[in-house]
Amino acid sequence: MPCERKPMRYGHSEGHTDVCFDDEGKCIVTCGSDGDVRIWESLDDDDPKSINVGEKVYSVALKNGKLVTAVSNNTVQIHTFPEGDPDGILTRFTTNANHVTFNSSGSRVAAGSSDFIVKIVDVVDSSQQKTLRGHDAPVLSVALDPSDEFLASSSCDGSVTVWSIESQTQVAQWKILQKSSDVSNAKSLCRLAWQPRSGKLLAVPVDLTIQLYDKKTWTHISTLSDDLITQVVNVVVWSPCGKFLAAGTVGGNLLIWDVEAKLCIERQKHEKGFTVCGMAWHPSGGRIAYTDTEGCLGLLEGVSSSSPSSSSTVQSTKATVAKEKKDYDDLFDEDDDRMLDEGMSDSRSPVKKPVMEEDDDDDDLMPATGRPRNRGSFLDDDDNSQDAASVKLDGVPEEDGSSAILPAVGPAVSRPVYEGPMPTQPQRAFQPGSTPMHLMHRFMVWNSVGIVRGYNDDQDNAIDVEFHDTAIHHAMHLTNTLGHTMADLSQEAVLLACEGTDELASKIQCLHFSCWDTHKDWIVDLPKGEDVRALCLGQGWAAVATSALMVRLFSIGGVQKEIFSLPGAVVCMAGHGEQLLIVYHRGTGFDGDQALGVQLLQLGIKRRQVMHGEPLPLSRKSYLAWMGFTAEGTPCCIDSEGVVRMLNRTMGNTWSPVCNTRDSCKSKSDHYWVVGVHENPQQLRCIPCKGSRFPPTLPRPAVAVLPFNLPYCQTTTEKGQMEEQYWRSMLFHNHYGFLSSSGYEIDSEGQSQAEKEQQELLMKMFALSCKLEREFRCVELAEMMTHSVVTLAIRYASRSRRMALAQRLSELALEKANQFQEEELEEEEPAYQRGSRQMSSRQAQVENGCEEEEEEDEDYPQEEEMDAEESTETRKPSLNPFKKGGKSPERPSPKPMSREGRVNPFKVSSAGKSSSSPAGQPRTTNVLDSMTMSSRKAAPLGGTSKQGKAPVLKPLAPKPKSKTQATLLQMSASKGNSKKLEDSQREAEKVKAAPAATPPASVENVENRKPKTGFQLWLEENRKSILADNPDFEEMDVIKEGMGRFRTLSAEERLNWTERAKGDSDPKKRKREDEGQINEQMESDEGSAKKKKPLDTSAKLSAFAFNKE
Repeated sequence: MPCERKPMRYGHSEGHTDVCFDDEGKCIVTCGSDGDVRIWESLDDDDPKSINVGEKVYSVALKNGKLVTAVSNNTVQIHTFPEGDPDGILTRFTTNANHVTFNSSGSRVAAGSSDFIVKIVDVVDSSQQKTLRGHDAPVLSVALDPSDEFLASSSCDGSVTVWSIESQTQVAQWKILQKSSDVSNAKSLCRLAWQPRSGKLLAVPVDLTIQLYDKKTWTHISTLSDDLITQVVNVVVWSPCGKFLAAGTVGGNLLIWDVEAKLCIERQKHEKGFTVCGMAWHPSGGRIAYTDTEGCLGLLEGVSSSSPSSSSTVQSTKATVAKEKKDYDDLFDEDDDRMLDEGMSDSRSPVKKPVMEEDDDDDDLMPATGRPRNRGSFLDDDDNSQDAASVKLDGVPEEDGSSAILPAVGPAVSRPVYEGPMPTQPQRAFQPGSTPMHLMHRFMVWNSVGIVRGYNDDQDNAIDVEFHDTAIHHAMHLTNTLGHTMADLSQEAVLLACEGTDELASKIQCLHFSCWDTHKDWIVDLPKGEDVRALCLGQGWAAVATSALMVRLFSIGGVQKEIFSLPGAVVCMAGHGEQLLIVYHRGTGFDGDQALGVQLLQLGIKRRQVMHGEPLPLSRKSYLAWMGFTAEGTPCCIDSEGVVRMLNRTMGNTWSPVCNTRDSCKSKSDHYWVVGVHENPQQLRCIPCKGSRFPPTLPRPAVAVLPFNLPYCQTTTEKGQMEEQYWRSMLFHNHYGFLSSSGYEIDSEGQSQAEKEQQELLMKMFALSCKLEREFRCVELAEMMTHSVVTLAIRYASRSRRMALAQRLSELALEKANQFQEEELEEEEPAYQRGSRQMSSRQAQVENGCEEEEEEDEDYPQEEEMDAEESTETRKPSLNPFKKGGKSPERPSPKPMSREGRVNPFKVSSAGKSSSSPAGQPRTTNVLDSMTMSSRKAAPLGGTSKQGKAPVLKPLAPKPKSKTQATLLQMSASKGNSKKLEDSQREAEKVKAAPAATPPASVENVENRKPKTGFQLWLEENRKSILADNPDFEEMDVIKEGMGRFRTLSAEERLNWTERAKGDSDPKKRKREDEGQINEQMESDEGSAKKKKPLDTSAKLSAFAFNKE
């Protein structure tokens, strides 16, 4: 087995060193006692990248872009690779860790420490830890079985122990090493190694030999030795194929054995005889990197994991390396027990390489079972069995033959491999607001009510309960005799639970401190084999999710209530008032993603399910870190990437991101541990954790408040900032509508203030868009405004001389009024289901419309200002289908007029009368009058709503007006309140004086009494000419075109038409005077910019808004 030993080169300062390769074998990574981790592109790299991770580094491991180091500050740290950015502390010990290693998939890290403890930690969720206790001296080395079933460890107490990872117990132990007091005094580092892929053999360096132990029987089956070895073997490492074993000794010897033949096939000597303390085999098997106790790095080139005649011998050319990659992929990629081993790299398969580039972190949450990872077994069972035989070391000639034939096959004929996504290990159940269970001192829950701490050490096993508000209850100290590990706290009770054992059942204990009798606690035992996984408290109830995929409901006093099943294993639960939120696994996630579902139930008098297992959105490759409710009762969740999402009830129960806590972190290893969310005021209450994901119990951590910030685009601009503020305000005030519909009292003043702020932001964005000449955007913003604010927008557009925009806004106001009338008449849904903002604006439109219809027959003084006269003329011919029939007995009843014959563009006639109405619904609200009244008549609204006894007002005022709506209507109040109040009172008296038994007049009768106007008369005679010029015109187009032509007539002609119309209908004198004043107003506008606009509702409304100054 010819190989070449490269000259040693300086890597670190004098002292212990360690070495490993990256997954693809492109880089060599070393660490040393100088506290640096260096990344070498090759042995000749004169400028390796250096990362300082601490004062001293004792061990280094690399997998899936995660660089793990055992540092002298008693921590196991994790960094990103190759960037070298800190990514947190994986775990801590009371003294320094001596050795760290990954499992074959890279999802777990094992670490052995000088405090006699071995820990197995999940890379993605460091709270998922297993602690192995049993050694009586510092741990020298650890090694994880490729199937993740066992862990082997060597210790200074002279023993080598094999542990069952799942049960955390010892399954085998051999007292075969020489005892020592510390790692520095140990004769050997005793670096253990499992055979790759199958894990059939465990190699243990013992004195001058290497002993091999069988995994099935835990017996010693063979010993490897050589005459060249004169000093203790320090470290051993397997080749990626599992056929060969390399060893480094204290005396600097480097040897390689063929394990099946028990022959030493390679012998090398360190050039200076220094102790070899670190070794790593390249993923391709072609080279071995090693380091010594003087900080130097060496390399053995040309190492092959087959005989010299094998065509897979590694050469320095790229072609040969590629050929060797293919050999190992075909020969050893098909083991049924495991897919990826710690020495292999997917770079050997050109087909799989792009997949792994995207999924570097996918293995972080891989399941412990190896079969789903076996990509080849999905597609090629025959090759699988054949390759498995070769892995089982049936003989070198068979392997030689296969390697000699396979390289001749072209890459296109290569055996198919599974390239699909890999399954993600399901997230374990947890309690929101709790720290990991393996901690001796931990938070069992921290929420808006208080804190529950658990202590489990040699001195005490107790639970402390502390309340933020001592008026709820005083602090409590409970003895944890049952070993409770889960807790929840509310203003009524403390709920505790523990998992069952072989002898004892899982128990639920509730301390109901708000109970008025003397028996304040109760305990329930679950059925045998059923354990509590999650629990929560609500208002008068408790819920427990169990391992039997069930949720059990209890009353707060201990009465068992409903039981229902979950579609998957529970992840966490949360309660607030009558709401129960459950998160569970709805399936298997892939590529590092979790597949979680969420159910939201209402447990009030009318029990219902609000969310039916919809998927819970999380960030890519993240898991759920916290789930609960805001103080106002809105569901909220936070993932491991720090993204906070809140349920948006007005968008079909979707989840909106409202904050990213990572934006406030100074480094990648910092995190925020959330303890509460508030919507009013907008606060995210959390605890900053430096270098960790959770805080310690002592000293008491300080709570910080983070602001919310929706991830909108271009928030550095004024437009983006206002958009973010508006939609954040909308989202964070949705709870008003929910609480109101649920029967809770709400802060009307706060709701009114929020709505006012929202409308102000809309008006600011409207003004900004006007300045930028974005008129279409202005109309879009106006669609979100309330009725009164649209009036202000029309005025602003008129003052800005944007008459086209004012016209569009007037049309929009007309559409809003019509849409509202249709919704009121349909009455298909309860009013509380509409948004709170829509309720306020729509009731404002209704009430304004009612008042204006009541006042339509009042005689206004001649000296009233022009806009009032114009609105009076507009109101007179308008139609209210809800008005009583005897309202205007003096009006004549001319022949029924069609919709196209009306003269007033602001008048809305009955749709039931006209067959040409597209909507088919009565359109009665006069938009101009509504806007006028909404700006001048907020006070009389109370009087208007009191007339609910009259049948004319029932459809317009289905429920009394709230204080919030009155406040909103007063936003644009102006002069004339007292005068309008008197008018409305007089009109109200007229309505009350009418006989109650008189039925409302039909739409036809009211329409018949309306007189013709000059425009209607002119339009009747000129309709044919308009249609001749524009045959494809609709009815509204004809009216608009007629308005434009009528406007172009001289003032005398228009007056003549008006007099002819009034002569036909014999109008009253006051009407003639009002018409003359309107015509004078139209003459005065001839020279203005509006002369060029059609005489329609928009132009007239714009003129009104502009002249109202």
